Amino acid sequence: MLAALLNDGLRDLAQQAEDAGLNASAPPQQELLDGWLIRLSPGKAKRSRCVNALAQGRTPLTELLARCQHSFKNAGLPLVIRITPFSHPADLDQQLAARGWYAFDAADVMLLPELWAALRQPEGTATLQALDAADYAELVGQLRQSTALEIQAHAQRMRLSPVRYQGYALRDAEGALLACGQIAQEQHLVGLYDIFTPTELRGRGHARQLCQHLLMQAHAQGARQAYLQVGSDNEVALRLYRSLGFIPAYRYHYRSADPSAY
Repeated sequence: MLAALLNDGLRDLAQQAEDAGLNASAPPQQELLDGWLIRLSPGKAKRSRCVNALAQGRTPLTELLARCQHSFKNAGLPLVIRITPFSHPADLDQQLAARGWYAFDAADVMLLPELWAALRQPEGTATLQALDAADYAELVGQLRQSTALEIQAHAQRMRLSPVRYQGYALRDAEGALLACGQIAQEQHLVGLYDIFTPTELRGRGHARQLCQHLLMQAHAQGARQAYLQVGSDNEVALRLYRSLGFIPAYRYHYRSADPSAY
C-alpha cells in the first residue's frame, strides 16, 4: 500500500516514480497483453522478467494467467507477477494468494522530494569513472555472481534502454573499485540503481560517497527529485537512504506458483 504519510503531491510523485522505474528497467523483450506488461529478459533483475499488471482488461484472470504462462514458458522463464499498489485488478494479490501463489522479495520504493536539500559535497578523494554498458554489466555481474547470459542481457537492456544509460564506478586514487552505481534520469526525476560495494569494503562509507556523487551529477543535469528501490529486509541500505533524506512511499513484491522463481 502507499505509505499513509504521503500527501497528494507525494502520491503523484510516487506514481511518477513507478512509471519512471518501469521505463528505466524496460528490456527489448516485452509486449502488452490486455493491459498487462509482459517482460521476458533472461537477465537477473526480476523487474525485467515479470508481469506488471498496469490496467484492468477484459480477459478473465484464469485465461490471462494461462496466456502469460505460455509466453514465459516459451522464453524459458518462470512466470512471475509484480504486485504494487497500482496493480490491476485491485485485488490481484489476494486472488493469486488464494490460488496458492507464493509472495517473495518485497522491496520498498523511496522518494527524495527535494533533491537540493540532500546535496552534500562527497567526502573523501574518490572519483567517478563513467563505464559503458558492457563494462558496467560485467562489473555488476561479478559483484552479483551473475551468469554470462544474465550479464549479456543486462548490458543489452541498458544499451537499448529508452532512458539514457549512465553507469559509474567509484574508485580511489590508485584506481581500486570502492562502489558502483547507475542513474536513470527523466527530466526532473532521477532514479538510483545497482548501488553495490564489494563485500570486503562495506561499512566504510563508500556507498554514501557514491550516492552523493550520483545525486550531485543528476542535479547538475536538471534533476530535482529522486527515487530508488531497495529490498525491504536490507536494513543497512535502508539506514543509508533514510540518512540521505529518502522517505518510504510504497512497497511491492512478487508472486509466482513456480518454486524456481524464488
